[in-house]
Amino acid sequence: MNMDTRNFYAGQDFYAHLMLGASIEEGGVRFRTYAPAAEDVQLVLANEVKDMHKVADGNFWEVTVPDVSVGDTYEYRIWHGGTCVDHADPYAFEAQVRPAHKSVVANLTYDWQDEEWMASRSDCRNKPMNVYELHAGSWRKHSLRAVSVNPADWHTYDDLAQTLPGYLTELGVTHVEFLPLSEHPFDGSWGYQPTGFFAPTSRYGTPTQLMHLVDALHAAGIGCIIDFVPVHFATDEWGLANYDGTPLFEYPNQAMGVSEWGSYNFMHSRGETRSFLQSAANFWFDVYHFDGIRIDALSRIIYWQGDETRGINGMALSFMKTFNSGLKSLHPGIFTVAEDSTSLPGCTAPVEQGGLGFDYKWDMGWMHDTLDMFQTGMPWRPQNYHMLTFSMAYFGNERYLLPLSHDEVVHGKATIAQKMASAELPDKLAQARVLYLYQMAHPGKKLNFMGWEVAQLREWDELREQDWFLREQPLHEAFYRYACELNAMYRDEPALWERDYEGDGFAWVEASDTEEVTYAFLRRDANGGTVLCAMNLSDKTVEREFEVEGADSAATVLMNTDWQRFGGATPDFFTAEPECEDGRITITLPPFSAKLITWPKGA
Repeated sequence: MNMDTRNFYAGQDFYAHLMLGASIEEGGVRFRTYAPAAEDVQLVLANEVKDMHKVADGNFWEVTVPDVSVGDTYEYRIWHGGTCVDHADPYAFEAQVRPAHKSVVANLTYDWQDEEWMASRSDCRNKPMNVYELHAGSWRKHSLRAVSVNPADWHTYDDLAQTLPGYLTELGVTHVEFLPLSEHPFDGSWGYQPTGFFAPTSRYGTPTQLMHLVDALHAAGIGCIIDFVPVHFATDEWGLANYDGTPLFEYPNQAMGVSEWGSYNFMHSRGETRSFLQSAANFWFDVYHFDGIRIDALSRIIYWQGDETRGINGMALSFMKTFNSGLKSLHPGIFTVAEDSTSLPGCTAPVEQGGLGFDYKWDMGWMHDTLDMFQTGMPWRPQNYHMLTFSMAYFGNERYLLPLSHDEVVHGKATIAQKMASAELPDKLAQARVLYLYQMAHPGKKLNFMGWEVAQLREWDELREQDWFLREQPLHEAFYRYACELNAMYRDEPALWERDYEGDGFAWVEASDTEEVTYAFLRRDANGGTVLCAMNLSDKTVEREFEVEGADSAATVLMNTDWQRFGGATPDFFTAEPECEDGRITITLPPFSAKLITWPKGA
């Protein structure tokens, strides 16, 4: 048996899944696993147990079995120290629906129809990117029961393929990001404690059904991002834990081996582990046609246990550089995104320049400062004014994405709309409209978690669908209308995205009005188009005059968060303003409102 394992051991392999796992071949299904410390390995099928034999350098075990069909279940019985444990296949392409956990022989044949999309997709560096973050099991459910753990209530991948593309098209977003779809045993982990890194969770259907969902989204012009967890994995004994009787994937000591979430940390200094994770990420691009990948909890890779005082984990950083450069070399047009809460420079710098090679980094500072400001009560906003100006002091350091993610609407934090500093719902929603306009006008790509578009007021959990009934209430339906128009406006205005990462694509006009708490800034595109964003975060009507070079009497209101159709008080498309003369624009801003002003190119 000839097996080229050099790249596998060196941590350079991106196709280890072609060498390992269950492979359908002429004459049967070949089962192969990597278990160097095992004393013996057996293949456990539904009705029989087959002995496996060593191949290659003796660290791999293999057997080929005829008369095995797609859909058949299997496990590996691994013996070590005179005892055995039955493990799911680390490289399995499918698994049973939880709480069962055996691996499943899978068929990955699918007739893709997205050739045009795949040929033209890009990293969107100079294009709009407005991401809708979604948990597949709780976006919608078949049952209207308040709480449901019944698998029959989940929408399948096929159900989502019928409903999600049209919904996202109406909403006006450009991409959807799925919380981790890797197989996981516990619903409440939301996929962030996986066991099957190559197996899309069977909660919602089969691998080919997921392919159909991605295909349908691409047909609708929606890019697909997968959330990926290369830091840790679930501790269930049938999974990766002590796979060959020893800590094969994890650290051998508890101090480093166990994460703050109680899961096991991957040992990134092992080439086999690096090849496993790289191949898993490549699998989502290669087999499922995902367009981007978001890396969870990067701080736990950068620093030992995520603790800066413990120092940098050099081998893990080396893994991340190989991971990013390898994936983008294999799949031109894809992008990688880091959830990185550290201040380590170079996250989005090219690997060849000493960076980590990500395309985008979540701007956690922007998220915290923005939410803190909007949660601050009126008497204290003047003193906290610069929470909304600070982001531009460091924005040039990386290519940032502005996230208001699932993490901000769970565990007692309240939803985004509910966070707004007011006891009255109309004022909460007015401020939420300002917040989202500020997000769309601020440089950087955008991400919002499902439910934001109806101003959901109940914290998210995985057991219930989103509160779509809110759209029966006029204020929430008006908010949904606002979300759709805001997304469309963002997508259609190049000034809001074309020069996100170029210094002259942004300029402050007002960043010192600590008394009335107003702000104003410009966004510019590459062809002379300009948009002025003006915001009033006070509870009083404010009239402001701004000096804006080039503006003239042709200036018009592009968007007003206070228009009546959005739930505000200003008549829709009110056009008596702005007053503009000799580069001076006078704008009236109602309480808790914002406006976007534009004028003809070259004016």
